[in-house]
Amino acid sequence: MPAAETTPSVGLVQARLAATWDRFGPRARDLACVLLALAAAFAEAMVRRHGGTAAWSLVGAAAVAGAVALWWRRRHPVTVTLIGLVVVVTTGLPVVACIGLFTLAVRRRDRVLAAVGLLAVATFAITWSVGTTDGWMRLVVTAVLLVGFFVAAGAYVGARQDLVTALRERAARAEADQEVRAEQARTAERSRIAREMHDVLAHRVSLIAMHAGALEVQAAPAPARVAETAALIGSTAREAMEDLREVLGVLGADPADGADLAPSPRTQDIARVVDASRAAGVQADLHLDVDELPDPVARTAHRIVREGLTNVHKHARGAATVVTVAGGAVDGVSVEVVNLRPAGAPPLLLPGSGVGLLGLRERVGILGGTLEAGPSPDGGWRLAAWLPWSHA
Repeated sequence: MPAAETTPSVGLVQARLAATWDRFGPRARDLACVLLALAAAFAEAMVRRHGGTAAWSLVGAAAVAGAVALWWRRRHPVTVTLIGLVVVVTTGLPVVACIGLFTLAVRRRDRVLAAVGLLAVATFAITWSVGTTDGWMRLVVTAVLLVGFFVAAGAYVGARQDLVTALRERAARAEADQEVRAEQARTAERSRIAREMHDVLAHRVSLIAMHAGALEVQAAPAPARVAETAALIGSTAREAMEDLREVLGVLGADPADGADLAPSPRTQDIARVVDASRAAGVQADLHLDVDELPDPVARTAHRIVREGLTNVHKHARGAATVVTVAGGAVDGVSVEVVNLRPAGAPPLLLPGSGVGLLGLRERVGILGGTLEAGPSPDGGWRLAAWLPWSHA
């Protein structure tokens, strides 16, 4: 078998073993502690079996009771430690008390641990003083070293467990935050797609609809097939705009930034947008009095001009329109699209998506500029913006 095929199986087995140990490991360690204490109790009972039945029974009963109490050492560490100290006084066996001190240090490192530790030192020293000629200082130092070792070992294990738990919680929070950021990124991407669809497709479809309208009017004396085709193109364009509006309703949301999906337009692209509208029949004049714009400013100015001409295509096809882009590095850039009142509106206008001006306001706001849109005194419509040059 190739290594690539056996590695996943080994990893799966290791994962299952780790999960099994996490589930049954704590109880297995408790059982090991109980068996260790029982073995020590049996050994001590064997040593004292010649001291009489009463002595042997007392030692055995106390040691066994302390060993069995270790099964609950995780839930009641203080009680088990105190039981272990009673076992020390009764039998002289320190196993239960030492395991209890270790477990208590793992669970908590506070005044309770300090008090129980001092009590353990005193208990050990007093118990060992019976039947020995060693000085008190030596007994106390020995008790301090024994208690200190188990307390220090338990405190280290407890601190490590707390650190691992904190790291796991931090990793879980980081994973949750990552999911939130990913969802926000997806939402922002959907919003940018919606904006690009409006900026690009709405303009193109409006041009198609204008050409179809002109063909339909001019084809009156021509064969009926031409007029039907022109009408079909116009209705298809209007249906496409309706579909576009529905899609924008699904995708549309407040974008998180001003990033674009299309290549960044340049200053000369503004003239191409105006030329395309002229080819579609719009009486559009361009006054371009500005040097090469910085990328963010050129992109936003291009969007403003295209949105303004798109609205002319949809709502004022026969109106004369003036597009002005002027300014410089000192005074900023002024972009203005003004159309006169149309002489007569066509009966079927393209529907609006409702997000064009909202998107423009955000784009302009990102650059720190201003945007105005509304009817002009002569009955037409005016879309004007000021953009700072220094943003670049």
